[in-house]
Amino acid sequence: MRSSNFGVAMFLAAFSFSAAHADQGAQSGSNAPAYGTYGFDEGGMDRDARPGEDFSRYANGNWEARTPIPEDKASFGMINVLEDLSRERTREILDAARKDPSNKIGAAYSSYMDGGAVEAAGLKPITPWLRQIRDLRNKAGLATLMAKANRDGVAGPFRLYIGQDDKNPDIYILKLSQGGLGLPDRDYYLDQSDKMAAIRTAYRAHLAHMVTLIGEPDADSRADALMAFETEIAKLHWSRVQSRDVDKVYNKTTLAKLMADAPGFDFAAYFAAIGIKPADMIVAQPSAIAGEAALIANTPLRVLKDALLVRSVHAYADFLPDRIGEEDFAFYGTILAGTPMRLERWKRGIDFLKGALGEEVGKAYVAQYFPQETKAAMDELVQNVIAAMGRRIDRLTWMSDAAKIRARRKLAAFTAKIGYPDRWRDYSGLRIKANDLFGNALRASQFAFDYLVGKLGKPIYRWEWGMTPMEINAYANFGKVEIVFPAAILQPPFFDPHADPAVNYGAIGAVIGHEISHHFDDQGSKYDETGKLNQWWSEADVAAFKALSGRLVEQFDRYEPFSGVHVKGAMTLGENIGDLAGLAVALDAYHASLGDKPAPVINGKTGDQRFFLGWAQVWRIKYREAALRQRLVTDSHSPAEYRTSTVRNFDEWYAAFNPEPSEKLYLPPKDRVKIW
Repeated sequence: MRSSNFGVAMFLAAFSFSAAHADQGAQSGSNAPAYGTYGFDEGGMDRDARPGEDFSRYANGNWEARTPIPEDKASFGMINVLEDLSRERTREILDAARKDPSNKIGAAYSSYMDGGAVEAAGLKPITPWLRQIRDLRNKAGLATLMAKANRDGVAGPFRLYIGQDDKNPDIYILKLSQGGLGLPDRDYYLDQSDKMAAIRTAYRAHLAHMVTLIGEPDADSRADALMAFETEIAKLHWSRVQSRDVDKVYNKTTLAKLMADAPGFDFAAYFAAIGIKPADMIVAQPSAIAGEAALIANTPLRVLKDALLVRSVHAYADFLPDRIGEEDFAFYGTILAGTPMRLERWKRGIDFLKGALGEEVGKAYVAQYFPQETKAAMDELVQNVIAAMGRRIDRLTWMSDAAKIRARRKLAAFTAKIGYPDRWRDYSGLRIKANDLFGNALRASQFAFDYLVGKLGKPIYRWEWGMTPMEINAYANFGKVEIVFPAAILQPPFFDPHADPAVNYGAIGAVIGHEISHHFDDQGSKYDETGKLNQWWSEADVAAFKALSGRLVEQFDRYEPFSGVHVKGAMTLGENIGDLAGLAVALDAYHASLGDKPAPVINGKTGDQRFFLGWAQVWRIKYREAALRQRLVTDSHSPAEYRTSTVRNFDEWYAAFNPEPSEKLYLPPKDRVKIW
């Protein structure tokens, strides 16, 4: 599945209200909105700020000034308030489930919560696997061992996935892409700035610590060799901008051709060990795959084994003694993201359950916390925003009439999934034991992998979801022509049935528009109404769209969160188009919802003012510096401040807030980017 999400990784911020307060309002049956008098928390505004100078500060400045980032978070914002609430609710479900010995989710949670048993077991649970790696005597068995690692959830030099064939979306196909890095991106190895050099030094020390913790000698020299190996891999990797181009990453080939093009690694043995013999496959980054295969052939076996050892301990760090987990967190949590404190055990346990038995937990979650009234109201909102998108398509001046007809067909083909799946995953084949955390985690990885591989040769699972109902997120799936909104995001401040419609349209309405527009962004637009990668625009349509989206790239390239460090407009383009189009479509839908009546003025604020404030409110986020720096390298979403500032492209925002031409956000009409 190729999906593009609204950006859960981007939102980590908190409200001035507590999560408990928000939950109480939602559950009490009160007709009052959860926030403020109409759905927006005016107490979080900085009224001394000028909207045209800094709209984010104007809408959110006081909230930011008085809201600390919790010690266990890299950033904090509205998504986190709902994320914490979702965890608390899930905890109640799992605590109750633990009382029934036959309850699978209760048993899995019990195994996680028994930290004493984990400490007592030490490294014994993972030792048989580490021994297999240590006992490998030659490269002849390497491919088979890497396949086993892949099934067990241990990352290797290649990433394997089973998904829709982009050019034949009715069938599943094997997909292979680049991997093999322990740092988040190739830039961490190749960027010569002082900041990146310091991270590399810390990473090399982390590798040495991990080697020592599993009882291996010569930690320093082995860490140096691993660092050198990964640096060579990084040199081969495609950039994120290259890898997000769906045309460039669609490279269909056969196993025989792959082995001829990428000698040095026994792909036939690798796939055989997985239990498949693919007739054909998609190779995302052919030069990187070929380069990594050659690198493996020329790298000493000991280094390749050490890479597997370290990746294995990293993959299972949360299921091993704290000396492993704390070291893993010290690097990935604190150094990379700036987070001072590891999540409490029960919170990590919730996250484990979401990954291992997500829909089994989700079934209980939606039964308690997602009323049908919310689903019905959301369905109506979605249809209103889809209709608004259709009207905007009809009015476009840059798109040809032929493309408009196809665009309308695609819009009519949309499936909107709201709240939870119509068909739940069956976990009956997953064996869970209340006293075996490591075994549960291992079996869950194997179960998920076998489920994935088992799709080959079967009809597309069109009922399947890519997120659990507990996720605070949303996504678009190009191949299925669908937009998906899990239950947990359909709460204040994103959606509140008691809030002013202007705020709802500015918040969840813009999220809906965002996901709809992904199907028409610089990549999603390449898929037709059947979900097939099939360019349906004329060359003139494509050229006109590129000219408009290129202006958006330039706009975001100018944003500079740190001196000399800019937002990457090309990398974040899809999400920036989503925000721009999402707001435009949602604003149209809001205006249509008023009929021919003027919007009421509430607390001295017009409907359009409340709409844009509703958008800004969901972007109340504070970042730790390290976390923000990491996101600028790895995240396809722009930082929250700049997502909020998308309003500067809207004539309606200028009419609502009257920014001065001398102010920072002001754009002359000719410079305001309008696509959809």
